[in-house]
Amino acid sequence: MGDKLSIKRDGDIVIISLDNPEKMNALTLSMWRELGAAMQTLSADDDIRCVVLRGAGTKAFAAGADIGEFAAQRSNREQARSYAEVTTAAMQAIEQCRHPVIAMIHGVCVGGGLEIASLCDIRICGESSRFGAPVGQLGLTMSYAELGALIRLAGRAVAMEIVLEGRIFNAQEAYAKGLVSRVVADDAVEEESIATARRIARGAPLVARWHKQAANRLTQSPELTAAEIESALDCFDTEDFRIGAEAFNAKQKPVFKGK
Repeated sequence: MGDKLSIKRDGDIVIISLDNPEKMNALTLSMWRELGAAMQTLSADDDIRCVVLRGAGTKAFAAGADIGEFAAQRSNREQARSYAEVTTAAMQAIEQCRHPVIAMIHGVCVGGGLEIASLCDIRICGESSRFGAPVGQLGLTMSYAELGALIRLAGRAVAMEIVLEGRIFNAQEAYAKGLVSRVVADDAVEEESIATARRIARGAPLVARWHKQAANRLTQSPELTAAEIESALDCFDTEDFRIGAEAFNAKQKPVFKGK
């Protein structure tokens, strides 16, 4: 990928790093574009069982948009429209990725960083992590996609508090608001995130993908079609169900094949 997005593969786990540490991993337009493309490619790979998103280093997950680009990339309505098309596509690619996605959060996670993390399935941060979205201080609005992600994660009241106040708050408050799944010691963030990814990867991948698809669908509307309800029974026709049941009865650990 580009010089500000790196991808590392460790068996069936993939780690994507937002790699702009000199600017606290602030997101450039090219980073958004590359992130969207990477997530689409990884989503189509059946050999992957979990994706981990992180910022390079330990000072920041991502400190929002790269403000230095605004003059050239986001200074008027037309530029902003083109910019939003790229960011919205990237956000959709994260949310619609078939595989579970973990946000490994070191340090600062604000603005666009918080928006990206909110689209992940599990968010693990350190005790000194900081969160917020001070867009109002820039005279900017969040897009529908960005605000919608926050609302789906933490509810309207929390999302409004975040965007109206623009306040930066700590990890414990983020946990209380439902913005993060787990808070661990700063030096344990990477270890816990990778351990979580490995636990997910040991499970049946078809089941993990179905649960993610179903959760996304239920977030949109609880009204299901008969075909959607029936799809929950598809697992009984898979080889992985046979493997899991036999391993359980034999008191062994299953080795799933994704079939």
